[in-house]
Amino acid sequence: MKSPDAFRTISEVSKETNIPTHVLRFWESKFSNINPLKRSGNRRYYRPEDIKLIIQIKKLLYDNGYTVKGVQKIFKDKSNKLEKSYDTVNNNSSIKDNLKIILDDIDNLIKKLWVMNKVCRGVA
Repeated sequence: MKSPDAFRTISEVSKETNIPTHVLRFWESKFSNINPLKRSGNRRYYRPEDIKLIIQIKKLLYDNGYTVKGVQKIFKDKSNKLEKSYDTVNNNSSIKDNLKIILDDIDNLIKKLWVMNKVCRGVA
């Protein structure tokens, strides 16, 4: 038995998922997220994440009654949400960087004020 992380051929994926090979090839043309490695002779090797995606697509199409276009829309919406969350994370990172600079400036001002206070009192 293969490791769960091992790559699978199209026939192995077909047996595991109970999806005919011609349907898997068709889905590759409709869902760019399914991207098996292709080796010599165009032999396909599916990654574990490809197989998870195939199972998701199968559930949406066969169990939930979505059309191919409907599933494409779901994946597009998910992708857009991921991009937005990535932008938010980047924006938060930028805000954190700016806050660190401001805090460093405040820290430097406090140190200067402390030194000036000592000088004015004649302690230094």
